[in-house]
Amino acid sequence: MKSWRSRVAAALTVGAAAIAIPLTASPAHAGPPPGGGWVVAGGMTYDSRSQCALEEWDGLVQNWDKYDKLYCEGNGDHDQYTIWYHKR
Repeated sequence: MKSWRSRVAAALTVGAAAIAIPLTASPAHAGPPPGGGWVVAGGMTYDSRSQCALEEWDGLVQNWDKYDKLYCEGNGDHDQYTIWYHKR
């Protein structure tokens, strides 16, 4: 039987993926940067696209009146990512 600690860790991993996938997926009407309506919000080094999306989520929420989508552009492991927001 799995310990509660293992179950909680697995649940957090699944939850993070459930949040990260919609954040990094781009809708057909907007397209990923540099398509229409996208603006650069910053840049930083992250271990993965998922980590970028999760850590930048608060910035999107704080600016929810101006922006409605987040996109992290980078090449993979421990890479410099450009953070893009999509204007409403």
